[in-house]
Amino acid sequence: MTDVDPMTRFPVPEEESLPEDLRERIDEETERAGFTPNVFLAYAYRPSHFRAFFGYYDALIEDTELTRREIEMIIVAVSGANDCYYCNVAHGALVRLYGDDPLLADQLVANYRNADVDERHRAMLDLAVKLTESQAEVEEADLARLEEHGFSRRAIWDVGSVAAFFNLSNRMAQLADMRPNEEFHTLGR
Repeated sequence: MTDVDPMTRFPVPEEESLPEDLRERIDEETERAGFTPNVFLAYAYRPSHFRAFFGYYDALIEDTELTRREIEMIIVAVSGANDCYYCNVAHGALVRLYGDDPLLADQLVANYRNADVDERHRAMLDLAVKLTESQAEVEEADLARLEEHGFSRRAIWDVGSVAAFFNLSNRMAQLADMRPNEEFHTLGR
């Protein structure tokens, strides 16, 4: 695949110049994925931000009541609402992989309300997108609706945490003009 600049608006540091812990994390991800996702190289621009960003990301996917498929669905629905090219493509690939569904990611990006999801997941995505588009309108009834679909309060916290974190991520990706690796476009298709 052709290399794509990780971001266009800020300089991308040379990997050799990075602190050892960042190089190790990038090497681990490259080994696991088979390529280096551009978000790692982009966030390396500010090493302290890299550590905080990926530390919280790890907590969101490791200490949760949500499945990885649900997490990725939230990310893509939020990123679709935010028009985030990087996350739509990168996490769309992860929806395809973790969801074993080649169509769902495209549905979620275009309009999650039309996606082929059950009522439980529709309620989950409704909260995530409401928190994205009109956070001041989130109220107890929104949480109660998720509880009616079997989500615990901890799981609802997790839905909100993933949505909030990817609102930050989407905005940084837009600011930096992060570009998804070409590999993400075809992964899981």
